[in-house]
Amino acid sequence: MPRIETYLAAQVATRPDAHAISDTIGADWTYADLERAVTALMAELAQRGVGPGDRVLILSENCAAKVAALFACWRLRATAVPINARHTAPEITRVINHAEPKVVLATSQVSADAADHAKRLESERISGHFGELHLVPTDFTCEDGDPDLGVLLYTTGTTGDPKGVMLTHDNLNFGGRASVHLRSMTSADLIHGVLPTTHVFGLSSIVIAAFMAGARLRTVPRFDPAQTCAALCDGVTLFSGVPQMHALIMAHARAEGLTTLGENSLRYVSSGAAPLDPIWKREAEAFYGVAIQNGYGMTETTAGVAASKSKIGDPDISCGPPVPGAEIKIDEQVPGGGDGMGEVLDRGPNIMRGYFRNPDETAKVLQDGWLRTGDLGKIDARGHLHILGRSKELIIHGGFNVYPPEVEAALNDHPGVVQAAVVGRAVVGNEEVLAFCQVPPDSELTEDILKTYVRGKLAGYKRPSRIILAHQLPAATTGKILKHKLIDSFATELTSNL
Repeated sequence: MPRIETYLAAQVATRPDAHAISDTIGADWTYADLERAVTALMAELAQRGVGPGDRVLILSENCAAKVAALFACWRLRATAVPINARHTAPEITRVINHAEPKVVLATSQVSADAADHAKRLESERISGHFGELHLVPTDFTCEDGDPDLGVLLYTTGTTGDPKGVMLTHDNLNFGGRASVHLRSMTSADLIHGVLPTTHVFGLSSIVIAAFMAGARLRTVPRFDPAQTCAALCDGVTLFSGVPQMHALIMAHARAEGLTTLGENSLRYVSSGAAPLDPIWKREAEAFYGVAIQNGYGMTETTAGVAASKSKIGDPDISCGPPVPGAEIKIDEQVPGGGDGMGEVLDRGPNIMRGYFRNPDETAKVLQDGWLRTGDLGKIDARGHLHILGRSKELIIHGGFNVYPPEVEAALNDHPGVVQAAVVGRAVVGNEEVLAFCQVPPDSELTEDILKTYVRGKLAGYKRPSRIILAHQLPAATTGKILKHKLIDSFATELTSNL
């Protein structure tokens, strides 16, 4: 397959004056403008010795300069290492020491966090057609570099231990093409890009797919419900998010007395990174006025493995069938497996090369050509994939399997709950079910009210022993709830009123 930078070259050659990308700090570039920005940044990187196989770490939040940095790396046959600037200094230092980049770039104009990191790292300011960035040369040599490696994406997963996922240009090609096909993307589309481009969903399914289709991309550095509502009513045709984003958008609208988004140009809305709830899906479709599409994927699969193409009102909450070219099977011989349920295994040109400098972890998940995802799922009679949750998140309470998404769906059905997350906690001889619910600041909900509410929806062994209510839950930069941080974050609340 062609390298990703060739798609920008094709747009520049055929549509140089077409709008390509805009951001919140004033960039509103045509494809010719973006080409000039990429060329200028290539010169800056080459001057610092960046060449084929070298790694360039990009401390960033979404902006046009970040996209220019990606294409500049690829033109030089270097590997981009995108890291969200909202990470802490120790987290970033750990990634730098592991990835050993030739240089570090920071999108300091759009991100105060990136500017702070740039100052800490004693960077130099560079400017040009790309705007203003900060650059830090390093002493690393990148002797184990590979020009075919497009990106190195660091993911913490559910354990908190970062691993560098190696994605090739072929991987990125597959992910981008799958998104273009599923969304029927064209040059007439305007995409609202709020998903972080440091995450595979925002990178592959949004940025790369946009340039493959020649669509216009409007990038936003951080998610804000009110701003997103306004943006979606301003010509946007495609919007992809995670369930937490959609939940907060609808909660904002309710607070404003609105039941629908209002007049808009949306034709495609999707949700990923967490299972759908049927009641929530109906509410979301009524709010946006279009069908809500679901999908399944992970960093190691270059985003999508399965995706739905349902019509509005379709009660199907599956992730849909495998995308063309990808294969899925279920291994029932795992804890929580049996009766058609088990660990989801994936195979295809979308599967990562492995974890950077981590052969042991690579061998654990890449076996006989299949990726062991660690997710529990099943395939229905139509060939559609259903995700039941992470295998490590399976709760065994009283000898019964409790799948967190089922409990979360019951809690999310309550109109006063913005979003819910459920985890297990070991107790003597058992595991207890703990629930954490985000509610609006003026909420009058109580733990007892919610316990009564779910009593008629869940069998006794599935009901949470505690339900903690909070205005915010710990979340990643994508908006996805960080379940591994819940118990520590609410340790005080969990020990109260017992």
